[in-house]
Amino acid sequence: MSIETVMDRWKDAVDAHDPERVASNFTEDAIFQGLKPYGIGRAAIAEYYSHQSIGLKADYEVLETRRLADDLTLGYLEVDFSFIDKPTINVNLSVLIKGDLIAHYQVSRL
Repeated sequence: MSIETVMDRWKDAVDAHDPERVASNFTEDAIFQGLKPYGIGRAAIAEYYSHQSIGLKADYEVLETRRLADDLTLGYLEVDFSFIDKPTINVNLSVLIKGDLIAHYQVSRL
């Protein structure tokens, strides 16, 4: 499965403001680091996304990928999180895709 397929599912869930669906794109034990303290697992991810602003949209561009094993892909992306009522936040995102789920998610602002 391509990284774009996985990230498109993630984006669709983020754009729909559906925290449970966002979390379903991650492994049960995923390490998640957004712009707040990190969390482990789907419950922590759903909780994180439950606080997102209504109208938040995510637009991404895959900058680099590396196939580490048959079912393991490392991705480096640029993501713009846009809002209705405040400026867009631009972040860099590293993801580790295991099969068709995100096992590690690390955001950084430069």
